Amino acid sequence: MPGSNGPSRPAPASQSCARRDRSENYGLSLGPLLIAEENAVRVVKICLFALPTLALACLQAVAALAACTDPARPGVDWRRCYADERRLPGVDLSGAKLREARFARADLSGADFSGANAHRAKFISATIAKARFDKARLTEADFTKADLTGASFRGADLRRARLFRAKLRGADLTGACLTGADMLNADLSGATWIDGKTTCAEGSNGQCN
Repeated sequence: MPGSNGPSRPAPASQSCARRDRSENYGLSLGPLLIAEENAVRVVKICLFALPTLALACLQAVAALAACTDPARPGVDWRRCYADERRLPGVDLSGAKLREARFARADLSGADFSGANAHRAKFISATIAKARFDKARLTEADFTKADLTGASFRGADLRRARLFRAKLRGADLTGACLTGADMLNADLSGATWIDGKTTCAEGSNGQCN
């Protein structure tokens, strides 16, 4: 009866359906909420699992950054470091780890790269006259337009290296491996060829004549 304090009667089915319809219209149905909760739990689990991996990656990145700021010295780890346009004449990088490092337009005159691993390193337009690359790993390294006048590559691995328009006048290529190397328009005048006996004639361009 109106005004009584007794227990309330359940709402008619029509009113319950109306409330459900309104809740569904506002995106409040229980099914999507449960699915969203399950997805959130999955994301949290993935994040907790990935945290150690991400932390390790961050530590490795910091270590790599620290290595790039290390001073030039024999055996230094400069993998994937940038040294474009730096002046490093006479620097000793013998035995250094220089994989995919960049030295574009850098001054490396008289530098010592003996025994270094410079796989895919970039020396584009760099000045590297009279430098030493003896027994260095220079596979797929890029020396495009680099000045390598008088440089020594005795026993160096230059497979698939790019020496396009490089200046190799008077360079020593004794025992170097040049399989697949791109020497198009490279100046080999006066260079000692891989046999250690042949001296390339003046005007040798792209090949030793």
